[in-house]
Amino acid sequence: MIIGYARTSTLDQIAGLEAQLRELEAAQCKKIFQEQVSSVAVRAQLEAALEFAREGDVLVATKLDRLARSVADLMAIIKTLEQKEVGLRILNLGMDTQTPTGKLMLTVLGGVAQFEREMMLERQREGVAKAKAAGKYKGRKPVDDASRQEVVRLAESGLAKTKIARQLSIGEATVYRILAATKK
Repeated sequence: MIIGYARTSTLDQIAGLEAQLRELEAAQCKKIFQEQVSSVAVRAQLEAALEFAREGDVLVATKLDRLARSVADLMAIIKTLEQKEVGLRILNLGMDTQTPTGKLMLTVLGGVAQFEREMMLERQREGVAKAKAAGKYKGRKPVDDASRQEVVRLAESGLAKTKIARQLSIGEATVYRILAATKK
């Protein structure tokens, strides 16, 4: 069976997720696991896909960075798949771990992808530091008092924290912070 895995980092990336799903369907994936979480978060659907895969199956991802967060993570995923005798295919690279050349190229490109990400984060940190030094970086705007009061009111009425966050268009972590601050 051909199994697909699609992931975007945020809920805002709907178009990106839809594009991945189209590519996976075009690759004839019979079952597709999808999620919208950061690569550093628990990726429950990736774990479910790895658990679901059986001997002779192939796990397909559209891009390497949608699957693995680092070379070590990629190697752990490949090891899990190898133990189950499951292949791995990365569509945009034309890579397939069922061949020795594909396995080598995937490892090399995983290293390049990790290097690229680390360089991007370094440039981002430099840009933020430069903006702070120039007085242009203020961070996020704080949640206004009316919204804070609404969070507390909704929580007291028994509404779940995730629903409060959705209803007020704020992050779930923000809801938890606001409620924790009111208990002090």
